[in-house]
Amino acid sequence: MTKIHKLDYESPIGVIEIISTNEAISSILFSEKDKRENYLQAETPSVLAECYTQLDEYFKGNRRDFSFPYQFHGTDFQKTVWEALIEIPYAETGSYKDIAVSIGNEKAIRAVGSANGKNKLSIVIPCHRVIGSNGKLTGYAGGLWRKEWLLQHEKSCKKEH
Repeated sequence: MTKIHKLDYESPIGVIEIISTNEAISSILFSEKDKRENYLQAETPSVLAECYTQLDEYFKGNRRDFSFPYQFHGTDFQKTVWEALIEIPYAETGSYKDIAVSIGNEKAIRAVGSANGKNKLSIVIPCHRVIGSNGKLTGYAGGLWRKEWLLQHEKSCKKEH
């Protein structure tokens, strides 16, 4: 049986719970916790420690891409959508329709939205960069206020560099 590890990262917009095996990250989601419960320890797998470090660099404005190993858990369609999300450049946005077109299925706008909502690798698979075709912010599992914060954070960090 695969051992699951947890680590909490206290971001400027709330606690993020990171879940991994010894080999890869499987989940990075905003938590409703008020404070961290799972801390770095001697037995914390290196992949989890590296994810924590890279998230910290992202929130400090020093990282735009992530290089630690992670695993998608979803259908083939969901994985295709998540791969397309990775292609949205830092500090930019794309619409659900843009994603549907990019995966060769322009009628799948709602299915793209559904897949986007099932993404368990927040920030790394940048679902916060997906907006409505009218330019408005739409659904985000972490809350629209967090989506807005992340987009503003990326824009301000991009200007600084």
